[in-house]
Amino acid sequence: MRHTWRWFGPIDRVSVRDAAQAGAQGIVSALHHVPTGIAWTAQEIARRQAEVRAGGLEWEVVESIPVSESIKTQTGEWRAHIAAWQDSLRRLAEAGIFTVCYNFMPVLDWTRTDLRWEAADGARAMRFDLIDFVAFDLFLLARPGAAQDYPTALVDEADRRFAAFDDGKKTALARNIGAGLPGSSDGYSLAELREALARYAAIDADRLRRHLKDFLAQVVPVAEELGMRLCAHGDDPPWPLLGLPRILSTEADYRDMLDGVDSPANGVTFCTGSLGARPDNDLPAMARRLAPRIHFVHLRNVRRETDGFPCSFFEDQHLEGGTDMVAVIAAILAEERRRKAEGRADHQIFMRPDHGQEILDDLTRGAQPGYPAIGRLKGLAELRGIEHTLSHSVFGMA
Repeated sequence: MRHTWRWFGPIDRVSVRDAAQAGAQGIVSALHHVPTGIAWTAQEIARRQAEVRAGGLEWEVVESIPVSESIKTQTGEWRAHIAAWQDSLRRLAEAGIFTVCYNFMPVLDWTRTDLRWEAADGARAMRFDLIDFVAFDLFLLARPGAAQDYPTALVDEADRRFAAFDDGKKTALARNIGAGLPGSSDGYSLAELREALARYAAIDADRLRRHLKDFLAQVVPVAEELGMRLCAHGDDPPWPLLGLPRILSTEADYRDMLDGVDSPANGVTFCTGSLGARPDNDLPAMARRLAPRIHFVHLRNVRRETDGFPCSFFEDQHLEGGTDMVAVIAAILAEERRRKAEGRADHQIFMRPDHGQEILDDLTRGAQPGYPAIGRLKGLAELRGIEHTLSHSVFGMA
């Protein structure tokens, strides 16, 4: 695997040099300052490349070119936004960057109720508390009809929980759930979130799937012509939220997307953390079956705290939690070996240690939630150890 590291640009308190010292071979980044729907220019791309090179590495994967809400809802200037997306692909290819991760989650990207929850050993991690989330939905957001989406027992427990919230807890919960994309300063106030949800009142899962395929039908041929790989990230968490449809939560969801626009350029970001929050997702089996279309891998682990789904969970250490990370990495290495035997230039699959617990000096650095220096260094070292062992003892690679 190609070991990469997410970097949010000059605002990131974890530097490119830090990433290189941690063992990263390349950088995953994006132009977070460019407004959604605007094409990335050659000048801005070159500026980010220079910033990365100054730290000793290269910008190798884009995460992400945002897909606008207009594209997802097919309203407003959605056609112009798709054209801008296509132009961004062209400029990236000219700069020598050929792998682009994106997501199609409506309104909210990954959603957590706590961005720095304290574990028993003092480490801090991101957490999704189902009862807190339901309390937010029912009593802070006050979404019409929300109570119908949850079992009565869960509604009653959320009511009891909310009664104990002070103003600080309410403010923090609303801020955490309404947070914008990682690396951006965007976010939603309660009023803005209600307005954004209203845009999806007539959009169910089937319609959102059609909109995804319409988007892919326009951008995948451009990527294919340029020799690029597009990688769809799954829903996080992988179930409907706030009445919104989520359409990349299971293997069947991914298969529908891949079959809908059948091209090697239409691929998967296989995120073990996002998909791992659902107990019915068999991640090693999914990795084996989706392997030919996996072009980017996010390796992290979550620990489910309640049965079924939706559920409460937290971001565990990379080799803890519910995912058999050894089996997943074995599946990725087997796919790399298959591609190499075919003589493919893209036989090496990009990976990055996704998220990480804040430990040691991370606790005072104040980095982007989920993206500490030492927690990710630890995770990358552990994942590299698994890869090294499998490569030599199972696959016999030099």
